[in-house]
Amino acid sequence: MYRRSLIGSAAATGLLSTVARAQSFPSKQLRVLVGFAAGGGGDIVARVLAAELTKSAGLSILVDNKPGAGGNIAAREALRAPPDGHTILLATLGMLTVNPYAMKDAGFDPRTDIAPVCLAVDFSNVLVVHPSVPARSLAEYLDLARRPGGIDYGTSGVGSAAHLAGELLKARSGARLNHVPFRGGAPAMNDLLAGHIPSLIASAPTATGFMREGRIRALAMTGDKRSPFDPEIPTIAEQGFPGYAATNWYAVVVSSKVPPDAVATLNTLITKALAVPEVRAAYAQQGMETLGGTVAGAAAHIARETEVWKKVIADAGISLE
Repeated sequence: MYRRSLIGSAAATGLLSTVARAQSFPSKQLRVLVGFAAGGGGDIVARVLAAELTKSAGLSILVDNKPGAGGNIAAREALRAPPDGHTILLATLGMLTVNPYAMKDAGFDPRTDIAPVCLAVDFSNVLVVHPSVPARSLAEYLDLARRPGGIDYGTSGVGSAAHLAGELLKARSGARLNHVPFRGGAPAMNDLLAGHIPSLIASAPTATGFMREGRIRALAMTGDKRSPFDPEIPTIAEQGFPGYAATNWYAVVVSSKVPPDAVATLNTLITKALAVPEVRAAYAQQGMETLGGTVAGAAAHIARETEVWKKVIADAGISLE
């Protein structure tokens, strides 16, 4: 009887300790690391989320931009921080499914060093052409690309979500699509508008204004469904390539050393913030769809995307310095 009491007492003490830790977290300012410069897509995602968490949950949050190395500088800093859950990383598709497999040494392994918290948002890219290009559908565009020399398409850079989308279309269609990387989406769009390149895979928010002005022509969205931002544009999947899907997405992650109860608390706080109508509307204005969901769902999504893009990277010989 005495031994059973001791066991029961120890179990109760352990449970109370776990509950106490969960209730005391977060106990200080949260730091959200963003691997890209202020004003970009990732920065917008982080600041909208931080503002809502401050408003609804009363949290103190610092959005800390650490650009460079395709987001790897921010990722490495997140992993060096004390693993108590107070430092989180807004990770991109590139940081988790491209850099570790296209770089000689990304400095971390997302399979063992990263713990997903939840998905945040995703958005499609759009294939657009200069008005001088005699293609008004994806089929006509690919016919041009099957001619000798093929056709050039620009993107925001090697290993970007747009580049991956182009390489996947190239593999699925057999067309000669020649990648022309730029240092960002803005200079790529400028060259398309000037007619220096015939086509571009760009983010929907970057391209929409120019499409509506008639300065460029949209042929296809890269996502698995039409974008609510531009619902009149058909997907690549609809135009003869069933199953084709290539979106860019952001996920909230932490070090794999962070205690599971802290991860669970972060998931609850963030998914609740992502469900707020004003937050969803703010992201929709940027052409982004709000995701949220469970820890397990985020892990499964990242694992699926990793398998898809690892193969594309290997087959296309994509290498990042």
